[in-house]
Amino acid sequence: MFPVGLSCYSRWLSRFKTIYSQSTVVSFSSTATTTAPPNENETPLSRPAPPPIRVALTESAGRGVFATRRIGAGDTIHSAKPLVSHPSLAAINTVCYFCLKKIKSFSGSQRQGVSLCCEKCKESSKVFYDVEKRADWLDFDDYCRTEGMKYPLLVKRLACMVISGAAQANIVDILQPASLTQEMILKMEEGFCLLQSAFSKANIRKEHTSFLTKQWYTAVLARIRINAFRIDLAGGVYEDLLSLAAASVEAESAVGNAIYMLPSFYNHDCDPNTHIIWIENADANLKALHDIEEGEELRICYIDASLSCDARQSILSQGFGFKCNCLRCLSGD
Repeated sequence: MFPVGLSCYSRWLSRFKTIYSQSTVVSFSSTATTTAPPNENETPLSRPAPPPIRVALTESAGRGVFATRRIGAGDTIHSAKPLVSHPSLAAINTVCYFCLKKIKSFSGSQRQGVSLCCEKCKESSKVFYDVEKRADWLDFDDYCRTEGMKYPLLVKRLACMVISGAAQANIVDILQPASLTQEMILKMEEGFCLLQSAFSKANIRKEHTSFLTKQWYTAVLARIRINAFRIDLAGGVYEDLLSLAAASVEAESAVGNAIYMLPSFYNHDCDPNTHIIWIENADANLKALHDIEEGEELRICYIDASLSCDARQSILSQGFGFKCNCLRCLSGD
């Protein structure tokens, strides 16, 4: 999915009305837990509690996320770090190359024209940058800029992570892919050839790039296409959800894009009960827009919720491949 910024939903933030789940649970696929390994110095009482959610199957929308207890309006449900992120080309000189935090001046660590906001990000970025800096990305970046494409940049970064051994080539296989037409696949070929050429010219050993086939590139891009989130930073820490919404209205354009695991399991609703917000960096924060009852499905909005019903249906059908049957669409609102 590809949700837009918080400002698009400001007209619904004050309503806080209950949206009941549209699907019943068929079977449970997994229980959501925190991803950090336990610290041996922590006691059971001091460890962070798992988020109040579980991932389960719905009757018609595949996997979904459900509340395991009551969640209050404005509560933070959980946070998530990206599997892969990349700044937009327009923001590449103004944000951290790793966490996408805005940088007012190049006072942090710098590497060949990119900036990192702190030593922690400098160290963390080694998982891809030691490989990335070996190649000349001028042609690839020009291709993305000219064609107005952002998702190939995420594929490039993931490929560098795989080559460095920091990620498995199949790390995003669990995510739902978009349906691609033959025309779309043909348009992807140029990006694949440029990516492959950049690694080849950098003399990166073939055994390290054996995963990089046209099929892999296309499959990853198909998943990124409908699971990437556009990162709009609110740029501060706020006490309540409405203050955060107001801040987002003033936010600048997207600083980049990212792929997450758990947030990608949230299904769509044109009048959502949950929203994803980004405060200072690419860490996603899932917030409840109103009270959510135990067993209720948590849903976000993939598109601009201020659009008309017909416009929303058209975008969801063409971009995501489904017809929305949420309460708002059924009422024609």
